[in-house]
This record gives sequence, structure tokens and C-alpha cells, in this order.
Amino acid sequence: MSEPGEGDGDGEAVGRWPVELRGVTESVVTTLGPNDLWNVAALGVRAPEESNAPATATTWGNTRTRRNFHRQAEGVVQFVTDPRTFVDAAVTVREESGPVLDSVDAWVRVEVRCVESQERRETTIERWELRPLESNVVETGVRTINRGFYAVVDATVAASRLDVPAYDTDVLIERLEYFEETVENCGGDAEREAFERLSAETGWRERRDGRERRDDRDAR
Repeated sequence: MSEPGEGDGDGEAVGRWPVELRGVTESVVTTLGPNDLWNVAALGVRAPEESNAPATATTWGNTRTRRNFHRQAEGVVQFVTDPRTFVDAAVTVREESGPVLDSVDAWVRVEVRCVESQERRETTIERWELRPLESNVVETGVRTINRGFYAVVDATVAASRLDVPAYDTDVLIERLEYFEETVENCGGDAEREAFERLSAETGWRERRDGRERRDDRDAR
């Protein structure tokens, strides 16, 4: 598998996204940290509204991705269909020696530029323009996705916001309960494993149970 800067000519393109972007496309991004390791994180890429405009992404809080974007002004956006990769990216601290993950279907090295920064309830929100520099399509076969996979992806978004002051924790937990049911009913082994990993890392069930016990005491 070729990585950014290597270039083996197989499916490689310069200055172009390797996939069609529509609305917000969920991806995984790797960014080079000060320890020379690549931090892995989830990133929603918003398609441009005009043909010549760049795609954008938003960082919430003082994350490693935000700091590395400011430090390096680039990253490697990757498109994957393994739900466990999404969970690792969203709710764990994962660092790799190289920029491209083994589970990747396609990747694109992007130049990033912060175009907007604001504070919302003690949370720094920054919007970034993403401009593709080089890309590669690794997997061209047919990939099927069940509802459980989408539920895992949505669950990673909700779980990653549990400690963000701008969001209501009770609402997020209700969403996670719904996603848990969807994964159980519609997912396969990989999706269920991914959701259990997410639950263990975030402790959202313990938060829910603690709130329910407090509500019971208050009702007496």
C-alpha cells in the first residue's frame, strides 16, 4: 500500500478527492503530532456547496487534531468501513507510526486552513478548509453496509460529545440507548464488538445508571 509522498501510481491522483463527497461524509483523519506519531481521530468532511469551493471540517475543543492542524497545516483523511476503526478514532487515544491505516479503502492528504473560530459554552469550535494534495484508492471492490454500522458511526459522534459543555448529556445518553438497540438488532459481530468497545471506553451506561439512581432517590 502506497502512503503519502511515496507514489506507486496505482489509483493515485493529485489534487482530487478519491470519493464523492455528499453532505457530511464521516472519515478518519491522521495528523502528525510532536512525538512523531500519527494521531487517529474521527472527522466529518462537509462537501462544498459550490463547485470551486473547498470541503470543510469542524473541530470541537482543544483536541489533538486541532493542535496538529495548527502545527502541521495538513493531515491524511481516510475512508474506512470497519466500525471498530471508527470507535478507536472517536473515543480512544490511538497513535500510529505511519499515516495510513490498514483498514483504509481510500485516503487523501489534505492541506488545512482555519477559516473560522468561535467560543460556545467554553468550547472552542474551529472550521477548516480542506484542499486535497494527493490521494489513492486502495479498495475498489463492493462493500456492503448494514444499519448497525451507521448506528455505530452516529454513536461515536454522540459519545465524543458527552464531555462537551455545549451539549446536553441526557439527550446524548438517550441517543446512545437508541443506537445500542439498533446495533443489537441490525448489526453483525463487528458492529456489536465496536459498540461494546465504545461503551467500555466512554462509560455512558454507568453515567445513565447513576442518573437513574439519583432520580429514584429524588422521587422518594
